[in-house]
Amino acid sequence: MTLNVYLSGEIHSDWREQITEGAKALDVSFNSPVTDHDASDDCGVAILGAEQNKYWHDHKGAMVNAIRTRKGIEDADVVVVRFGEKYKQWNAAFDAGYAAALGKSIIVLNPPEHQHALKEVHAAALAVAEEPRQVVEILTYVLSGKLPS
Repeated sequence: MTLNVYLSGEIHSDWREQITEGAKALDVSFNSPVTDHDASDDCGVAILGAEQNKYWHDHKGAMVNAIRTRKGIEDADVVVVRFGEKYKQWNAAFDAGYAAALGKSIIVLNPPEHQHALKEVHAAALAVAEEPRQVVEILTYVLSGKLPS
């Protein structure tokens, strides 16, 4: 069995690299949004033309990024949604809701202090992890039936 996993959410830490490195022996393919913050913010105006108003600048970028995000979530077997410590990731909550509406298996990854704020997102998830290694262990178990040693 091959799993297609979409890694959504926070882009300011190396959690994606920890998961992809930890899962490199597994039959898993990973996709994610563009994680270059400046490229993600500016893609709309870089491709479609400048905007005087910051709202339209951001709106163009969000629409262009949504093409990749929708495709990644729609094609995924599992969606991992990371909520980091430093920023509020409203886009991650939206991605979790979209994945839930599509009936995707969701793993939420967040620090324990966000438990209350994310209780509705957690309720839609099949697992809530605090560490990237736990996500790797879930994927390992799903693919092999083996528990961590």
